[in-house]
Amino acid sequence: MRFNWNKLPPLLTAGVLAAGALSSIARGQTAPVVPNVPQEDAYQLRALPPQEAAAEVEAEPERYLQTEFLGDAGIKTYGWINAGIGANNWGAPWNGPITFNDRNWQGQMNQLYLVNERVVDTEDGGWDLGGRVDLLYGTDYVFTTARGLDANLYGQNFGGQPSWGNRYYGLALPQMYGELGAGNHAVKFGHFYTIIGYEVVPAIGNFFYTHAYTMQYGEPFTHTGVLDTWKATDNATVFAGITNGWDNYSDPINYFGIANPGYPGANSNAAFLGGVALKNDDESQALTITTSSGNEIGAFTAPAATIGNRSILSTVYVNELSDKLTYVFQNDNGWQFGAVGVPTVLGQQANLAQWYGINQYMFYNLSDTLVAGMRLEWFRDNNGYRVISGQRNFAFGVPGGNGNWSGGYQGNFWQATWGLNWKPNNNWIIRPEVRYDWYSPDHGKGPLPYGRNFNEYGQLYGGCDAIWQF
Repeated sequence: MRFNWNKLPPLLTAGVLAAGALSSIARGQTAPVVPNVPQEDAYQLRALPPQEAAAEVEAEPERYLQTEFLGDAGIKTYGWINAGIGANNWGAPWNGPITFNDRNWQGQMNQLYLVNERVVDTEDGGWDLGGRVDLLYGTDYVFTTARGLDANLYGQNFGGQPSWGNRYYGLALPQMYGELGAGNHAVKFGHFYTIIGYEVVPAIGNFFYTHAYTMQYGEPFTHTGVLDTWKATDNATVFAGITNGWDNYSDPINYFGIANPGYPGANSNAAFLGGVALKNDDESQALTITTSSGNEIGAFTAPAATIGNRSILSTVYVNELSDKLTYVFQNDNGWQFGAVGVPTVLGQQANLAQWYGINQYMFYNLSDTLVAGMRLEWFRDNNGYRVISGQRNFAFGVPGGNGNWSGGYQGNFWQATWGLNWKPNNNWIIRPEVRYDWYSPDHGKGPLPYGRNFNEYGQLYGGCDAIWQF
């Protein structure tokens, strides 16, 4: 993972820290394409958020910040407030490895989110310039930072720690990019959300309040670089670009020195980001395949760091089976070379960490304003490299043990989530949910992800949040 506090891997062994551990925790993907949710990318073919896909609402939410002057210039200003509360059956201070709404029985203002954007318009065949700036204030900020921008560089303090806030509330700048379009191409340059996966950081782009392990621990959240989006046909869109890797704005990969200087491209963190999005003619089915591949720090072996390739391949398939029923399938596969010190699975190459999983979603539209949803997930942390319980403490350097945080879970995570989305009007969404998680370790008991003392295999969680768009 990235060394930001957005997806943090654990202490692997004494004196060895997985580079993935200090990642920026949450990512914010491109918002899905729907008629009533503002688009950050005119060409992005993402799955429809079910709470919008079924509701036959033709009007956008009322936009209180939009002015006629900015509108005439093609600039949209809007945002939302997202707040809620969740709790686990053990009464533990953390809701296990659940991030974002991570505090037990503690109300959280997760996101006070503001967007200023100008969407590129090339319908007349000419050139057009656009861009977008996102500001996120709230408890979610800690999971969405990038090293060298709104989080420290590796070599500063506790590297990757968020810079603009405290352990609970602060400010993040998850997107700040320009976009140049002409014909069927739009080139984004700057700092932007990833195109990988299904769930996203912006609350309005998700059905559930909680997130899947795949999103929290298996994927990047943001990139900094250049990304071209090519609308090849009405049914196919191709993405290709070069970035600084996972959740990294300006952190050099060789800050600490390189323990394995002979590794190919060891001094460069340039990574490929790309993929393809396909849909059928009536847009009832969509298939998106995306990937990122480049060098990242695999582990710290003082006084230097071991460099290795980190790659991920994500596949998302969406099928609107009927006017009321939608099915989503997601498969992610990720790996990190140079992860010195990770437990090695029989038959696997030494110093290689892997993680992979399958998500499935079903959404049923009970009415134009009420949607029911279910999510089933299996996620495997093959080498105990990715998942942390109590990430917020870990991100801010709080000592481990004594109920503060725990990590290094080599095994399988399972979770089932049931929830509702109620949209009483165009500006409000209410999202109650119930979730059950279970962990099966590979070897013995060891530390467990749930409970007051990290001694429980499973956890029952319940929560509810509200989103008000403005």
